[in-house]
Amino acid sequence: MPLAGLTVEEQLDAVIEQAASHEAPVLLCSFQKEESVLLDALVRGGGSDRIRVATIDTGVLFPETLATWREFEQRFGVAIETFDARGDWTGPENCCGTAKVAALEASLRGADAWITGLRREMSEDRAGTELVEHDAKRGIAKYNPLAHWTEKDIWRMINERDLPYHPLHDQGYASIGCAPCTQPGSGRDGRWAGTDKSECGLHV
Repeated sequence: MPLAGLTVEEQLDAVIEQAASHEAPVLLCSFQKEESVLLDALVRGGGSDRIRVATIDTGVLFPETLATWREFEQRFGVAIETFDARGDWTGPENCCGTAKVAALEASLRGADAWITGLRREMSEDRAGTELVEHDAKRGIAKYNPLAHWTEKDIWRMINERDLPYHPLHDQGYASIGCAPCTQPGSGRDGRWAGTDKSECGLHV
């Protein structure tokens, strides 16, 4: 289906539908506001029985993240598969190491497509994100249904659909990772604060 000229809502539904046509698609969930919208679209489009939902647990997630995890499973009726990445996560300098990347690889094992919540507006590193990409490293398709969505678009959908969302967003956390290395901040400024790190290694 051609994606040019569609509204962001139409792009979301079309890309989810395209991803669901694969034999073994996976949606990677970090329980942030983007996943509120993605999981809702997944359920509305009937793809929840065709798309596996997975997450990476570092063992140092915020208590609010764990509560959001439970709420997502209850609201959307999905069982979220867990991949362990426990390690020495004592602060930004030790965050997002090989254990997290290994957990990602494990979550994608056997998959022929993965769905992410990446948006162009998030950061300069993500400004070139396309709706549909080819992950050359893994030889699978990569779908970014929210690539063209703005922060305003995300919150409009959450409010219109009365979707559950991570409560730390209301406390100034625009982007939420692990507790030891995430602080309040706009965009991704609160991630790995005080360092020049801008990506966790999953999308590079």
